[in-house]
Amino acid sequence: MHDVIIIGGGPAGATAAIYAARAKLDTLIIEKAYFGGQMAIATQMDNYPGIDSISGNELGENMINQAKKFGAVAINEEVLDLELDKAVKKVKTSEKVYETRTVILCMGASPRKLGLPNEEMLTGSGVSYCATCDGAFFRDKDVAVVGGGDTAAEDALYLSRFCNKVYLIHRRDTMRASKFLSNLVLENPKIIPVWDSVVQEIIGDIMVTGLRIRNVKTDEISHLDVNGVFIAIGNIPNSELVKGKVELNEGGYIKTDENMKTNIPGVFAAGDIREKPLRQVVTAASDGAVAGQAAEKYLTENNFM
Repeated sequence: MHDVIIIGGGPAGATAAIYAARAKLDTLIIEKAYFGGQMAIATQMDNYPGIDSISGNELGENMINQAKKFGAVAINEEVLDLELDKAVKKVKTSEKVYETRTVILCMGASPRKLGLPNEEMLTGSGVSYCATCDGAFFRDKDVAVVGGGDTAAEDALYLSRFCNKVYLIHRRDTMRASKFLSNLVLENPKIIPVWDSVVQEIIGDIMVTGLRIRNVKTDEISHLDVNGVFIAIGNIPNSELVKGKVELNEGGYIKTDENMKTNIPGVFAAGDIREKPLRQVVTAASDGAVAGQAAEKYLTENNFM
């Protein structure tokens, strides 16, 4: 019987494990792929407090190793099903069934992708899904943002602070963003809208060098010379595992209170999978710390310790 099982080994899960293990809880982290989550693919991070520059993979390893140092156990298995509604919760993986008093859900979210051939290969080498994470690496360069909603508008405005030109590529002839954001975009001389268009190809062997664009109304093909492309067409929460088990919002994100509690006693959620305004490594770590402490408090209050 474990005190806490954490599903997901990204920054939220790793930090939750650090806090839980330091509190002498029997802590198990289960990750189906690689520890570090989305940040593991970041070749360079320079916005994590107190660290000048580090790769996402290295930071992820450091977090997991720190959790292990305090006694947490980390394993690579895929979680197939969960039983969460009883005092003893069950986590069924590809290998066995684990029992626990508390569960912290840290499965994260995945950026919605364009599905183009070079996209995966050039991720981290000019293809990005996070302007606030990677934008500073493109100072004085030309970049493109793909999307037309609030996130795309915010990304374009943010990038315009230090990039030379920002092309905003949208499949419609008007933005879906709020009127306020749309007006800011259209009034910004550094942002160049590319209406009625989609990206047909991301060009580059080692780094992004350009984009091939298709006009959806005329089928005309054009080329943009850019050093980076920021894809802002939404995220997909990795919440399939808990649909019908915990309360989700309309977008599929887990609803929690400020203590990371879900609607089920003893079940918490942290990081990108939960409903929140900002999804960054630092906010995921913050969520994880709160969730780890909340799990300890739940165990103490219910006399499980």
